[in-house]
Amino acid sequence: MALDIYAERLIQYYENPHNKGKISDASVHLHEENISCGDTLTIYLKFKDNKVEEVKFEGDGCAISMASASMVTDFIKGKSLAEIEKMNVGTVMEVIGIDPGPARLHCATLSMRAIKGAVFAYEHKPLDSSTKEM
Repeated sequence: MALDIYAERLIQYYENPHNKGKISDASVHLHEENISCGDTLTIYLKFKDNKVEEVKFEGDGCAISMASASMVTDFIKGKSLAEIEKMNVGTVMEVIGIDPGPARLHCATLSMRAIKGAVFAYEHKPLDSSTKEM
C-alpha cells in the first residue's frame, strides 16, 4: 500500500512538474543524458550568496526521471553549494520516497547528476566520485 502512495506521488509530479522551464540569466546550466534509455535533461541554476535562488529544468524522459527532476529541484531551493556537493544517491531516494531498483536508478538520479555537475562546473572543480557513480 505505501508503495502505491509513492507511485501516485511520482505520477502527480510527472504530470504536473514543478520548476519546468529555462532561466535566461542562469549562473550556470548543464545538459545531461541517460544514454541507456534516452532521457535528456538540462538544468538551469541561479545563485545568490552561494545558495540556489532559482532552479529550472527542461527535458524529456520517463516518468521517473521527470518526476525526480521536479522533486529534486524543489528540494535544492535555498540550499548552499556546499550542501549540494554532499548530496548523493541516498539523498535522491529520500526525496522521491522510493527505491526504483537498479534498472531505473539512472533515471531517478539524472537530475541530481546534472545539478551536481552544474555546481562543480560553476566552482571550477572536478566531479566527485559519488556524482560519477550516479
